[in-house]
Amino acid sequence: MRIALTGEALIDFTASEAGALAFLGHEGGSPLNTAVACARLGQHTGFFTQLSTDLFGERLMGFLERNGVDTGFILRSSAPSTLAFVERTPQTNRYAFYTHGSADATWAPEPLPQLPADCRFLHFGSISLLQEPAATRIADLVSANAGRCVIVFDPNVRPSLIPDLAAYRARVSNWFAMADLVKLSDEDAALLAPDRPVDALAAEILATGARAVIVTRGGEGATLWRAGKVPLSVAAPRVQVVDTIGAGDTFTAGLSVALLDQGVEHRDQLAALGDDGWRAVMRFAATAAALNCTREGADPPVLAAVQAALAQGDNR
Repeated sequence: MRIALTGEALIDFTASEAGALAFLGHEGGSPLNTAVACARLGQHTGFFTQLSTDLFGERLMGFLERNGVDTGFILRSSAPSTLAFVERTPQTNRYAFYTHGSADATWAPEPLPQLPADCRFLHFGSISLLQEPAATRIADLVSANAGRCVIVFDPNVRPSLIPDLAAYRARVSNWFAMADLVKLSDEDAALLAPDRPVDALAAEILATGARAVIVTRGGEGATLWRAGKVPLSVAAPRVQVVDTIGAGDTFTAGLSVALLDQGVEHRDQLAALGDDGWRAVMRFAATAAALNCTREGADPPVLAAVQAALAQGDNR
């Protein structure tokens, strides 16, 4: 297992008709989407969570298995599955979550699972950090593997689940301090630091110890910040967008997969990677995310599709 992820797994019910109570179900959850994307992009990937034994949990387990994600560390529970309802708008997506007492929210393994010796990246973040006891045990798992794995944090801020944004921002600062690589969307950045420019937030995160901060801007691409170096930006490939769900998760997966391809296996190598290496990593991630947007729901591409799209771009 080269990449491990921990956090929620849920069913996304997306609105299939504007203004109507008609929804179509998809397997989802930011960490699950990222795990599936990593596996489809060719890396041995494992998922650390708890799934319900209800009909939704069975669907989630089968989906992970069909996509080649290692499910050997997943716990099972009779608690219900987390459900999310998504309404699309032209600019973004609106969410309603049903999480209280769910199987993934009550993930509390004792003792903590031991990551395989060959694991190099550990991802955490999203709404799993808003639910106890899972939030505490996820933080424990991350702390136990600090310095051994590259720790990747994606807050995936969902304001509808956050009753006190000021308190949440204080908690996020602690999670930033645990991470080696932080990936944010521009929407995340605006919610976390509404009165500061993005580069000031990136500098603050780097000051906590992170080696790299990347902010995505949807169709406008992404920008990388590293301590002592000028920001580095890449453009997003132009595609016909069908759905943006899962695009950020696919981007995050693409970062880890491409960094491993660059030989990055330790946090110090994030800072040592040169501009050309980082540009290749971010192009790969942006291309994977763009391809995800060409299909309905979170549907990350396979490695061959990303490679073909990159080659086509190089030949233009």
